[in-house]
Amino acid sequence: MRAGALHKKTIKAEDAAELIPDGASLLIGGFMGVGTPNRIIDALVARGAKDLEIIANDTAVPDVGIGKLIAANAVRRVVASHIGLNPQTQEMMMSGEIEVELVPQGTLVEQIRAAGVGLGGFLTPTGLGTSVAEGKEIVTVGDQDYLLEQAIWAEFALISAKNCDYVGNLEYSLTAHNFNPVMALAGKTVIAEPEHILPVGAIPPDSVKTPGILVDHILERASK
Repeated sequence: MRAGALHKKTIKAEDAAELIPDGASLLIGGFMGVGTPNRIIDALVARGAKDLEIIANDTAVPDVGIGKLIAANAVRRVVASHIGLNPQTQEMMMSGEIEVELVPQGTLVEQIRAAGVGLGGFLTPTGLGTSVAEGKEIVTVGDQDYLLEQAIWAEFALISAKNCDYVGNLEYSLTAHNFNPVMALAGKTVIAEPEHILPVGAIPPDSVKTPGILVDHILERASK
């Protein structure tokens, strides 16, 4: 097979947004808006997306990253570690406009990772005796109780990366390592938004955190 046959075609942000139907579940990488795929988010807002389920560490701040989806009334449900920096999310939760499930950060990461490696869930003591445990199965191992937390996957994973090569291998930088690599494992369709697209071999093998076989679509480079 020719090497060129393995290359993935790039798509425009607006075409990526068209792939995502209203009501879809989305894993969105990043931390406080850093390492978030902003061009895909902007395209979803421009498309007028509705009823999305967002699974992310947080909802950033108003009009930044995921905060833009909140402000655009594009979100039906949020699964996140906290929403403390976005008063719009808080207000919409209290008014019943958005359903919010708050999950301890370590638990959320492990739920996503579990889905990515084919596990149904895992046991953790985090949340025992709190509202986090409501409605969940408690499993006793030896003399220790644990919550059974189920794996979390989504129809789409929206991933931000520093570098991508022509076959979809991804390299991340600094805070973008938060959630992006693990989410790339747990999305049925993975859409990557890289800053740079490089020839195959330009990314050192040890720097590849997401292999290209996991990536379905690559956004074309942003116009300057």
